[in-house]
Amino acid sequence: MRRVTTPPIDWSTWQPAEEATLLFVVRDGQVLLIEKKRGLGAGKVNGPGGRVQAGEDACSAAVREFEEELEAIPVGVEKRGEVWFHVLNGPAIRIHIFRASDCVGEPKETTEAAPFWRDLAAIPYSRMWADDRYWLPCLLAGEVFEARTVFEGDRLLWWQVEKSEV
Repeated sequence: MRRVTTPPIDWSTWQPAEEATLLFVVRDGQVLLIEKKRGLGAGKVNGPGGRVQAGEDACSAAVREFEEELEAIPVGVEKRGEVWFHVLNGPAIRIHIFRASDCVGEPKETTEAAPFWRDLAAIPYSRMWADDRYWLPCLLAGEVFEARTVFEGDRLLWWQVEKSEV
């Protein structure tokens, strides 16, 4: 993958068309991931999440989406970052990234997602969105971060990840 050095969009004027969430449970040296069954990224591995509804804050949306997708309840939920996700000729989405310390109930497969636990040293990045390999390690390390990404279809053209303060 070759990274272009100048972002192909102007981030100073960028506005997301949608707000979305991802929530990763990290416990005992493992992270809870899903294989997404439908919608944007179907077939890819990611964390549970989805769109923020009108009148809903990002944390409430993350918890709601987790419960809908896995029929379990996340606990110890904290916002750890944002990904400004832009697809040329496609969606522009601000994704609020959350980390939870555990969940109540065993995550179950639903029509949305098939959950599985993975050791932190064995994340299946080749099955994920290409930018995940750059920002997910920050989340797994407990860091706060901001990332900006530009895709053309599934191909990552440009990315930037900056650690930030809480």
